[in-house]
Amino acid sequence: MSWGWEYVFGAEEAARTAAPAFLTEVERKAAELVRAAEAQYLHGRAHEGDDPQGGDITVPGGMFTYQVVVRAERVYVVQITYLGF
Repeated sequence: MSWGWEYVFGAEEAARTAAPAFLTEVERKAAELVRAAEAQYLHGRAHEGDDPQGGDITVPGGMFTYQVVVRAERVYVVQITYLGF
């Protein structure tokens, strides 16, 4: 398995109604998070410690909340908030 990202919970449903430009920014930032996690946790599947704390990232048009799960080699976008600006 290799590192990747995906929408989970209600974020997938919310992504269906958000503006394409906003989603492009969310996806670009999520890809950056994947690259950073992959570099920091080279042996993700063998990781034995706690997962790092997730966070919020502001992008043009809103924000999103993410969580990194090292053993799954995934960055999960758990919530998106589209404000329409």
